[in-house]
Amino acid sequence: MKIKDILTEIERLAPLPLQESFDNAGIQAGDVEREATGALICLDVTEAVVGEALEKGCNLIVSHHPLAFKPFKSLTGRTYVERCLMKACRHDLVIYAAHTNLDNVCGGINSRLAERIGLQQTRTLGPLKDALLKLSVFVPEAHAETVRKALFDAGAGHIGKYDSCSFNLTGEGTFRAGEDARPFCGAPGKLHREREIRIETILPAFRRSAVTRALLSAHPYEEPAFDFYPLSNTWNTVGPGIVGDLSASEEVRDFLSRIRTLLMADGLRYSNFPGKSVRRIAVCGGSGAFLIPDAIAAGADAFLTGEAKYNDFYDVEDRILLIAAGHYETEICAKDIFVDVISKKFPTFAALISNTDSNPVKYL
Repeated sequence: MKIKDILTEIERLAPLPLQESFDNAGIQAGDVEREATGALICLDVTEAVVGEALEKGCNLIVSHHPLAFKPFKSLTGRTYVERCLMKACRHDLVIYAAHTNLDNVCGGINSRLAERIGLQQTRTLGPLKDALLKLSVFVPEAHAETVRKALFDAGAGHIGKYDSCSFNLTGEGTFRAGEDARPFCGAPGKLHREREIRIETILPAFRRSAVTRALLSAHPYEEPAFDFYPLSNTWNTVGPGIVGDLSASEEVRDFLSRIRTLLMADGLRYSNFPGKSVRRIAVCGGSGAFLIPDAIAAGADAFLTGEAKYNDFYDVEDRILLIAAGHYETEICAKDIFVDVISKKFPTFAALISNTDSNPVKYL
């Protein structure tokens, strides 16, 4: 089994095109064509983590946070990032990160955080916009099912919790093949009429190339007629943050105490809140303060994130209970997600959780 096979499974859950524009998720260093000897799972790549991977015989490090965020003009070992990359290259290690793409998907960081808290009837807090396309293609009746299946297998036809979604309309198509054409039906130089089905389906914009290849491979016509249309729909199952409801209201102090214990946080920062209890909770692991307005608009009583600025606690103006539980503490569940994904597909492969404490924030 090659390293790229493991990364394919991670990207099946968290496709790289779903990362934010500022991010650098994906391969940080190394040759993914090498045979995998083991994977060390971590939240951050540090020099200690690289050393741990070597000691345990792992030639793959899977991290939530990318090691390299900025371009390099040189690699001299001046910073820990440079030293990690240099050591990885010397020892043929692959370093890979799934960051905001893992935050933004169902089953990712925020889904896991919401599940741990006990949220029900969850939905995405900040669904993506301008990320979907509609495909319309005309297919002879006898081949419609084959083409539909190819489109669905390539990633089209998903709407929320449903798949294989399409609309189909029967009509008549006309065409006249040129003298040097090789038509599937009809004869060169003669007008031909064919009973066709217009298939419409939806797809993520980043899957356009894959869906096009599948369409051309399955379609019987020499020159298939098809169109892609941009959609203004929001992609309601993909995007940052999750909001949902507790099964019953909890007193604020009890909820704060439970969160601190659940996340093993050394401390919580929280805002003034005039309410005595909370039930609707919004969450975003890591740096999620940008979603405060969305949490308020969603009617959340509390918003749990990793970190927030001083003024954020002022700006909520008693409209919501803002809780900052620590960046590391709200995203540490990434390790379990990676292990679950790898172990499900490769149950005998060594996917090891790092024992190195990489949290750079210390408390007294």
